[in-house]
Amino acid sequence: MGVEERLKELGLEIPSPPRPIAAYVPGVVVGDLVFTSGQLPTCRGELIHKGKLGVDLDLEKGVACARQSVLNCLGVVKFLVGSLDRVERVVKMTGYVQSAERFHEQPRVLNGASELLEEVFGEAGQHARAAIGVSSLPLNAPCEIELIVQIKS
Repeated sequence: MGVEERLKELGLEIPSPPRPIAAYVPGVVVGDLVFTSGQLPTCRGELIHKGKLGVDLDLEKGVACARQSVLNCLGVVKFLVGSLDRVERVVKMTGYVQSAERFHEQPRVLNGASELLEEVFGEAGQHARAAIGVSSLPLNAPCEIELIVQIKS
């Protein structure tokens, strides 16, 4: 089964890439690698939630934000290479979680994105990862995710 068919089976829709909010491009292809810019948890141009984990948002909402952010990353990949069926492997995900001072569950928030990638791509969706807590993010977003993906030639 192809990736695009798997997405339909999972009931997931890959969005068009969100417009950059500053002076950058959504992603870049270098050789057989795609580097996405950091993507926020936006849907139809709006953040699905705002605020810090551990103060404004609970873990469940943080996981939902991570899933939306990684779907936006996949939207960038699809836009750049034409089809997610060209993904050979998800290489690395870096995730930033806007966190309250005593919030230490960044890995659990980002599991929402990591588990989605594995659901979609199977073993090829398993990746290296960094989970980083930060004091603030653009637009008061709860998280921001960037991907490095290897594509088939």
